[in-house]
Amino acid sequence: MVIAETRNLEKVYHMGEVEVRALAGVSLIFNEGDFVAVMGPSGSGKSTLLNLLGCLDRPSSGAYFLGGEDVGRMNDDELSAVRSRRIGFIFQSYNLIPQMSVVENIEVPLFYQGWSEKESYTKAVEKANIVGLADRLRHRPTELSGGQQQRVAIARALVSEPLILLADEPTGNLDSRTGQEILALLEDLNRSGKTIIMVTHEENIGARADRVVRMRDGTVVE
Repeated sequence: MVIAETRNLEKVYHMGEVEVRALAGVSLIFNEGDFVAVMGPSGSGKSTLLNLLGCLDRPSSGAYFLGGEDVGRMNDDELSAVRSRRIGFIFQSYNLIPQMSVVENIEVPLFYQGWSEKESYTKAVEKANIVGLADRLRHRPTELSGGQQQRVAIARALVSEPLILLADEPTGNLDSRTGQEILALLEDLNRSGKTIIMVTHEENIGARADRVVRMRDGTVVE
């Protein structure tokens, strides 16, 4: 089943009188259960593509469908709801809230969705168990290793049961051994049915995905 589809997606940035075409007609299909690596050199458009897939930005032209819905026709409130409920984000820098415990960080998306305290706690604990942090629930991010912080971020991305997980250089801040552990966790999640789209510039990491999309100068070249 098709989870996400882009049709002739373009993104143009205007910097003064200069026009920068970050995406130049990208058409892709992502199916349920895919594990896709998006690769390319700096400036190839891979991060712009991820921002559009995550509804963090709007395309200049073209169409994006997520779960069969035309995202381009949504207003800001509808887009916000899509980001909250249908997309899980995993960032290179974790983006955790330092004043909050592990379980509280995982609960954040559910708080914005209006879940009750009891229900959100139960759901957060469930996801903490999946990523191997059952014994760290009350710790704060500063008390965790980089790999553990990324596991919190992954649990937070999972807690809303999103259609897709978007991972932007998920091992970029980790040593090689810890990075391999995080990749193994993503592979486990993919085997359980999660659809993952991962941006990376490292060949050995991209090779762990089932499919590689290579970009250059805003277009898909392979």
